[in-house]
Order: sequence, then structure tokens, then C-alpha cells
Amino acid sequence: MPTLRTRMHEFRKEKKINQAELAEKVGVRRETIVNLENGKYNPSLKLAMDIAKVFGRQVEEVFSFEPDEDEE
Repeated sequence: MPTLRTRMHEFRKEKKINQAELAEKVGVRRETIVNLENGKYNPSLKLAMDIAKVFGRQVEEVFSFEPDEDEE
């Protein structure tokens, strides 16, 4: 099964916002942002779109799927 990858950390640093600030902007708890960045949680489509909007990016720029090593 493919693994969800995210560039949230990179884009947060560009915007100079921390996890708590991003969480507040998209209406979730900071722990949700932590889990997303650590690959422990897959966002709903709405949340992914909300996060991308904060960064001024397309969803595909923030989130992508990579095949697992055994699938290559």
C-alpha cells in the first residue's frame, strides 16, 4: 500500500508558522498536525484542501503518495 508523504513541515517553515498556528488556521488540534507530519494520520480531503490553501499551494504539492519499497 502506498505511503502518504507530506511537505507540511517545509511549507510551515517557509510561512514561518508553527504547528499550533497551522492547527488553529485549519480548525484541528496541534496533535493532528504532528501526526500528519509524522505520517501517522491521513487527512480528510477537506483538511488536505484547507492545509494546502493556508500554504497557497495545490493539494498535490503538499501531499503525495509514494509506493512502498516492496511494490517497486
